[in-house]
Amino acid sequence: MLDVLVVEDADGPRADLVDYLILKGFQAAGAGTGAEALRIAESRQPTVFILDVGLPDCLGFDLAREFRRRHGLVCGIIMLTGHSSIDDKVEGLASGADIYLVKHTSMREVEANLRGLIRRLGGLRTRAVEHKVSVPAAGDWWLEAADWRLVAPTGDRTMLTATEFAFLARLMQTCGAIVSRAELIASLERPSMVHNDRNLDAVISRLRRKVLDACGVELPVAMVYGQGYVFRAPSPAE
Repeated sequence: MLDVLVVEDADGPRADLVDYLILKGFQAAGAGTGAEALRIAESRQPTVFILDVGLPDCLGFDLAREFRRRHGLVCGIIMLTGHSSIDDKVEGLASGADIYLVKHTSMREVEANLRGLIRRLGGLRTRAVEHKVSVPAAGDWWLEAADWRLVAPTGDRTMLTATEFAFLARLMQTCGAIVSRAELIASLERPSMVHNDRNLDAVISRLRRKVLDACGVELPVAMVYGQGYVFRAPSPAE
């Protein structure tokens, strides 16, 4: 049974969502603070976290980053919050959230996004093919499909989110060719979430920082003004 942890400081909405998810066949629990959520996650290891942003003891953005650090790719993260500005949505993506929803979203829509995220997580984890590309004068870059890691020529690895993995897989499959922004957004499998250039650029900016911090080398992804992005390498070899 798929395990979901709802982190929301308001007792009523938290209980309502937990009860709804249980009725829909999920194993669900709730937490009212970030500290409580971290304690529960240690024992339950949820499949998906549904996080509010404004928690009593922390921001949901910081909690999302901590869950990514602790649980990596074995979890999905949905932000469900009253913070609805574009800046908040971009920050949610940058913190590692897979989906960003606002609180007027119906429970049916939350459930639909949750099931879609779980399908995507399972599909990416079970891909059988690894993509290998050769970068001139830099060695090989790999995408490890089994555990969603990018391997740099140095041998260092960067853990990727579902969004980051899908983005790089699309670029590396057509290595050396420009992929339009529209194609990239479509490849992320949830265009309603990454629906504009600003959100896509936030994903790419965060990915560049992650790779540089983890591997000490620049990610060879370049923007071609007015056209899209390209992974600067020859076509991938099997």
